[in-house]
Amino acid sequence: MNTDIYITGTGQTPFGEHWDMGLRELMDSAIDSAIKDAGISVLDIDLVIVANMLAERTSDQAHLGAMASSLLPHQPPALRVESACASGAMALHTACGMLESGKVETVLVVGVEKMTDADTGAIASGLMGAADSELDSPSGITFPGIFGLIANRYMYEHSLSRERLSAVSAKHHSNAMANPFAQFRMEVSPEAVTSSTTVAEPLCMLDCSPISDGAAACILSTKHQSSLKIAASQIASDTVSITQRESITGFKATKQAAAKAFAEAAIHRNDIAHLEIHDCFSIAAIINLEDLGYAAPGTGVKLYENPGKQTINASGGLKACGHPVAATGVKQIIDIGKQLKASGKRYGLAHNFGGACATCGIHILEHTAV
Repeated sequence: MNTDIYITGTGQTPFGEHWDMGLRELMDSAIDSAIKDAGISVLDIDLVIVANMLAERTSDQAHLGAMASSLLPHQPPALRVESACASGAMALHTACGMLESGKVETVLVVGVEKMTDADTGAIASGLMGAADSELDSPSGITFPGIFGLIANRYMYEHSLSRERLSAVSAKHHSNAMANPFAQFRMEVSPEAVTSSTTVAEPLCMLDCSPISDGAAACILSTKHQSSLKIAASQIASDTVSITQRESITGFKATKQAAAKAFAEAAIHRNDIAHLEIHDCFSIAAIINLEDLGYAAPGTGVKLYENPGKQTINASGGLKACGHPVAATGVKQIIDIGKQLKASGKRYGLAHNFGGACATCGIHILEHTAV
């Protein structure tokens, strides 16, 4: 980073079904928690950045920047960032750019999504906005189908069995048991994953992240210091449609963003103690670990069978913690911060992507009080 950017305060709602809360209430709850955690005056916030993907479809609301700003007494300037499921990471990256420019000193980033009030068809259609409407949508495919194709190809190339794939969701559910904000705090056996209803061959229901409501907020500042800093903030992109890629068993955007992030932080990947990766589907978690360089192609599942030195989705990940789309990338930052403080380790990494990794954002956090 060109300047020290501190994570001054964080807050979130539990992820799950919030029938009594709309977008405004979800944001207000997360923002209030973040301000209290930061211990600063709300008037110190110079800019608000809202991450959101689906509000037009699920809540008939698009102007979320102004809505979030109106929750603060001085109504600071505000804007909205959208980049599919990577909206949270893109909002954080935008905040880092504004802070590095010197135009602002303290930025509130809030990711929010309200999904459970909409019917399943509307959600599936809305999420397909992250795919290519000309190359993908005419076939009638949805994202479970896209990742089903990816999983089938990966299994063919690397001889991954259905039973071994089930270890991913089982582990993430086990991790979520310790997370009070998680949507599904329950153990799920690998056998239960394998035997759950088929959604898109070979993916089953328990391979898929759920529909969720929730909000997460971070206050980033160059003025108000803390023991947590953003050591790197990097993004990368790929084709929206998987039909235009040479390979679908690895994600170029993750590889590019990771290389830039490790270089920016001036660390090696093995310096990372905690990983929060984008497991929208179980196969994605395995591919992500390989793309980040923690396993050779075809061997990512071994990190679930014989864990390495890095924790993986200790929060429960998208699968068990829940996935209120645009809130996820912000929530990952909160979880990495908590994990670093609890373990006393120095570095953690948050990996958030949109679509079939057409957009990827990676943030490396540094815990300086070690």
